Amino acid sequence: LSGSTVVDESAITGESVPVEKTAGDTLIGATLNKSGAVQFTATRVGADTTIAKIIELVQEAASSKAPIAKLADKISGVFVPIVIGIALLSFFVWLLLGEGLEFALSTGIAVLVISCPCALGLATPVAIMVATGKGAENGILIKSAAALETAHKADCVVLDKTGTITEGNMRVSDVIAFGAEEANLLRVAAALEAKSEHPLAQAVVLYAKEKGIDTEEAAGFEAVFGRGVRAVIGENPCLAGNEAFMQESGVDTMAAQQMANQLSGEGKTPLYFAQNGKLIGIIAAADTVKKSAAAVTAFRHMGIRTIMLTGDNARVAEAIQKQVGVDETIAQVLPQDKEQKIRSLQEQGKTVIMIGDGINDAPALTRADVGLAIGAGTDVALESADIVLVKNDLMDAVSAVSLSHAVIRNIKMNLFWAFFYNTVGIPIAAGVFYYAFGLKLNPMFAAAAMSLSSVCVVLNALRLRFFKPKHDTSETRPATAGAPVDGGQTILKEDTKME
Repeated sequence: LSGSTVVDESAITGESVPVEKTAGDTLIGATLNKSGAVQFTATRVGADTTIAKIIELVQEAASSKAPIAKLADKISGVFVPIVIGIALLSFFVWLLLGEGLEFALSTGIAVLVISCPCALGLATPVAIMVATGKGAENGILIKSAAALETAHKADCVVLDKTGTITEGNMRVSDVIAFGAEEANLLRVAAALEAKSEHPLAQAVVLYAKEKGIDTEEAAGFEAVFGRGVRAVIGENPCLAGNEAFMQESGVDTMAAQQMANQLSGEGKTPLYFAQNGKLIGIIAAADTVKKSAAAVTAFRHMGIRTIMLTGDNARVAEAIQKQVGVDETIAQVLPQDKEQKIRSLQEQGKTVIMIGDGINDAPALTRADVGLAIGAGTDVALESADIVLVKNDLMDAVSAVSLSHAVIRNIKMNLFWAFFYNTVGIPIAAGVFYYAFGLKLNPMFAAAAMSLSSVCVVLNALRLRFFKPKHDTSETRPATAGAPVDGGQTILKEDTKME
C-alpha cells in the first residue's frame, strides 16, 4: 500500500538478487524484508497462501511414495518354504530307505539348521547400518535406508541453483575503472554504499573492506528508490546506481555500454559510479558458484544427466549453466513447476535425485525418488529430504551416490555368498552324498557352519567402513561452455571408482 523496500524472495522463487518493491507491487508470504518499511494488505490467507500450497504439495508427494521391497525378503519368502520341504523330504526318504528314525531325524535337523537364513537376514541391514554410520562420519546424514538403496539407480539429478550450485550471497565479481584508478573507484563506491541497506551495496562495501580501502564520510546522502544513491564525498558530488539513473543525471555511459552488456550476459548485475558528472567505473556483483559445483562434472562421469531448475531469470540461469556445465536448464519455475518436472521425469522412467535447500524445493525433494537437502538450507527442505548434506558441500551428493553403489554391491555379494553357502550345504546335510562318499553332516557341525556364514556376511559388510569415494571431476566438455555434450547426450565414461 505504501513505502518501498528490497525483498529477498530466494527461499520461495529462487531469485538470487533481492527484488525492489514499492506501492502497488505484490509481496509473497514467507519472504524476507531486507530494508525499508512498508504497509501492505493480505489478499490471500490460510490455505490460499503460497506457503500453504507448498505444504500441500509436500504432503501429497510424501503419501504417494511407494516403499522399496527388500531383496532379502523376497529371497527368504521363497527360500524358507523350500528348505522346510527339503528337510521333510529328507526325513521321510531316509525312513523309507530303512536307515532308522535317529538317522532320518538327524538328517532333517541338519538341513534345517544349516539352511537357517541368518546370513540372508543379516546381508541387507548390517551393510546399511555400516554405510549409514560411514555417511554420518563424512557429513552425509541418511534419514532413509530406502533412499540409500534407491540412489544407486539414479540416472537423472535435478539441482536447485540459489544456495545449492551457488553461494546464495551477492559478491563483487568485476571492477572496471574508466579514467580513474581502481583504488579511487573503490574508495568512492564504498563511501557511497556505506549508508545503503541494499544487498548489492553491502557486497561493494565488503569487497572494499577486503581490499583494505580507506573510505571517508559521505555527506548529503540520498537514496533514489529503484535507481541508486547520491552523496557528496569531499567536495565532489558522486552517484551510484543503474544505467537509467546515470542517464537521468546527465552522465554519459556510452563508454561502458559494451562492458555492461557483457557483464549482464554473464548473469552479473553492473553498478555504475560517477564523480563530478563523469563515469569513473563499473562494479559488477553476482551470486558466486560454489567450488563444490564440480559435482556436476562428477555426476556426468558417472553417467547421470544433470538438470538445473531455478526460479531465477533465464539470463542468470544461462550464465550459471556456462560456468558449471549442467546438461539442461529450466528457469523462472515456481515450486509447483519443480514438483511437476520431477513427476514428468519419473513418468519417463527416470530415477530422479533432487538436490535443493529452499522452501520452494520442498515439494520436489519429497516427490523425487531420493531428495538431498543442503545442510545450510531451510528447515522445511531438511525435513522433506531423505538425505541431508551437513557440510553444505555439493560433492557430498556425489559421495552419497557412490556410497549407495558400494552398499548395493556389498549387499548383493552378501546375498550371493549366503545363498551359495546354502546351495552347497543343504545337499550334504540331506545326505545326498552319503552312499557315494559316506558324507553325512552332524547337526552340531551344521550349526557351527551356519554361524560361520553369518560371521562372514558381517565381516564383509564391515568392509564398507573403508569406503573412500574417488571423484572424477576432470573437464571433458567442448570449448563452448554450457553447450550440451555430444548433442545433449550424457558422457558415459568409466564409473566413479571407490574403495
